[in-house]
Amino acid sequence: MADLAALGQKLSDALPGAIIAHQVAVGELTLEVAAAEIARVTSYLRDEPSCEFKILVDICGVDWPQRPKRFDVVYHLLSLTKNMRVRIKVEVGEDEAVPSIVDAFPAANWFERETFDMYGVVFSDHPDLRRILTDYGFSGYPLRKDFPLTGFVEVRYDDELKRVVYQPVQLVQEFRDFDFMSPWEGAPHIMPDGQKAASGNPGKKP
Repeated sequence: MADLAALGQKLSDALPGAIIAHQVAVGELTLEVAAAEIARVTSYLRDEPSCEFKILVDICGVDWPQRPKRFDVVYHLLSLTKNMRVRIKVEVGEDEAVPSIVDAFPAANWFERETFDMYGVVFSDHPDLRRILTDYGFSGYPLRKDFPLTGFVEVRYDDELKRVVYQPVQLVQEFRDFDFMSPWEGAPHIMPDGQKAASGNPGKKP
């Protein structure tokens, strides 16, 4: 832990203005980085002899709808020679772009495309920024918290047309407020022993 804290301070000193903050939690170092500086920071972490974070493990997004800068783009890097991991967090708004790090880490290509596909985060200078998991013409970004659970369209096979067709979602019933005390849905929180059985679940023994 002390080594990670020292590394975080060293990186902050080496990259002034790029690293906004750093902290050690759950045995990992997290760096908060200015979006415009992500390419410089990741290249430094890869090439600096005391770091050698040469493996990009993942890039993912986090949606905070109530926050002015709505999204976190989170990078995870691994150093095999130093046996360390580092997490990098970048805050970005809906109308902002994050520089691509494909030049430093070619594996970022599909990771950035997935983050774009699921959250709508744009990566500037990406060589081929297009959807990767959803279908052609898909509307919206599925992992945003305001995306409807049902989606906007549904897919079915049309016997008359003999092909797959897209159509607006049609619910067989309106959404309703579920009775979470029902034995079928379960309680929304931990219940004292036997209380669930007393609520009408004859199949459960007290």
